[in-house]
Amino acid sequence: MNAFTLPDIAAQASRQALPLDWVGMCGVALPVLIDGQQLSATADLGVSLDDGEARGIHMSRLYLALELLEKSALSPPLLQRILSQFLDSHEGLSHAASLTIHTELMLKRPALVSPLSGWKRYPVSIEAHLKHAMFHVELNIQIPYSSTCPCSAALARQLIQQQFVDDFANRSLEHGEILAWLGSSKGIVATPHSQRSIASLSVRLSADTHHLPLSAFINQAEAALGTAVQTAVKRADE
Repeated sequence: MNAFTLPDIAAQASRQALPLDWVGMCGVALPVLIDGQQLSATADLGVSLDDGEARGIHMSRLYLALELLEKSALSPPLLQRILSQFLDSHEGLSHAASLTIHTELMLKRPALVSPLSGWKRYPVSIEAHLKHAMFHVELNIQIPYSSTCPCSAALARQLIQQQFVDDFANRSLEHGEILAWLGSSKGIVATPHSQRSIASLSVRLSADTHHLPLSAFINQAEAALGTAVQTAVKRADE
């Protein structure tokens, strides 16, 4: 039986000598280990194609390099190692590599007052770039929180003001009467509605960071927001 040699398309010259900033794959499914959690994730990965005469890159070499993510916790040093492997496997073809991992971090959050707690998910993406030996990692985190609709709040204040004018126009006012009015249904003829909002955090890690401080950033952001979306609650929490 004759053995056939398959042609290496990536090594053949193209008719248009045009370099490309990025060539790769998107939405590659893989597991990642973050903060002790095995999470389902997708990855966007690629390299530059500097040699305009080349027909393309070696996709399989990029894909196989992702196997490192199955064995170790996700960290900046691990991401740098993978990107270096991308470039080593494309020596002479590429000078820049990138890897973005999309996943959802699960954290158990306590109620505000009661002893209850529940799980929340936080969409995160970790972007790693290696270009001309310069490496950096960026974290993008989405944090849901509760807020009051500013439009409905303005309308509610306007209606309450109008009701106050209707009830007290051309009258002398007494403290007790106003206090009673504020505590009645007339004092709240309209209430603004709440809404769920998303705070988007983007952080570039310093070069000496060796772990992904996702939980720490989420904790700090929720403390600053003050109205994080709750899970299990009792009346005291409301």
